Amino acid sequence: MADNLKQDEGSRVHVAEAAAGPPPTHASMHDATHSGPHTTMRGGAPWIVVLLLVAALAWLAWEKWGPEERGDIVATSMLAFEEQNALTVFSSRFDVVAESVSTPSVGPFEVDALQSRQAMIVPATVEYRLDLSEMDRGNFAWDEATQNLDVTLPPLEVTTPNLNEAQARYFTDGLYVSRDASVSLSRNNSQQAMQRAVDFASNAEVMGLARTAARRAVQQNLAIPLQVSGYGDVTVNVRFANE
Repeated sequence: MADNLKQDEGSRVHVAEAAAGPPPTHASMHDATHSGPHTTMRGGAPWIVVLLLVAALAWLAWEKWGPEERGDIVATSMLAFEEQNALTVFSSRFDVVAESVSTPSVGPFEVDALQSRQAMIVPATVEYRLDLSEMDRGNFAWDEATQNLDVTLPPLEVTTPNLNEAQARYFTDGLYVSRDASVSLSRNNSQQAMQRAVDFASNAEVMGLARTAARRAVQQNLAIPLQVSGYGDVTVNVRFANE
């Protein structure tokens, strides 16, 4: 019986040694690490992070460049004019010719032999402006179906002509031109030049050029802000109230 116990203990020792076996090598540990369902979840974790980053970048791109909900196109158009109360749309520069005659008198009689004449050529500048502060919602009409925005402009304002008398050229003729006569001729020429500049600035041909420039300026001032605001290619039709 003692022999049997010794044999049993010997067999248990061999079994324990067999169960313990040699220590696992680096290769076997590596294989064990990459086997089983737990190691599969570890391998997929970086991909989840990448997918989250891609989704976040896509959301940021959509917020920045994606389509926006468009607001009131009339309010957007009025906002484009809000920062500039007056818009200079056209400027005309031209020369004005004026001529005056002075005849001195002796008693009740004029002496034609002492008559003097002065001509003046002076450059003048006139500007044509739109008072945008007068415009309200009634000046805008939006057609959603045709994507047309109709704009009615207030009348053009013509500034007072600016006579550049520093660059004026004078031509004087006469046997004798006194100081008083010279001053009188210059004053009279300036008055004539101003009136002729006003008449020239308001003639139909120049006003037509100014209106064309005004329509083009308003179209450009509205088309670009509307495109930036997301309205696309809007057709802006501009006219004056009396057209």
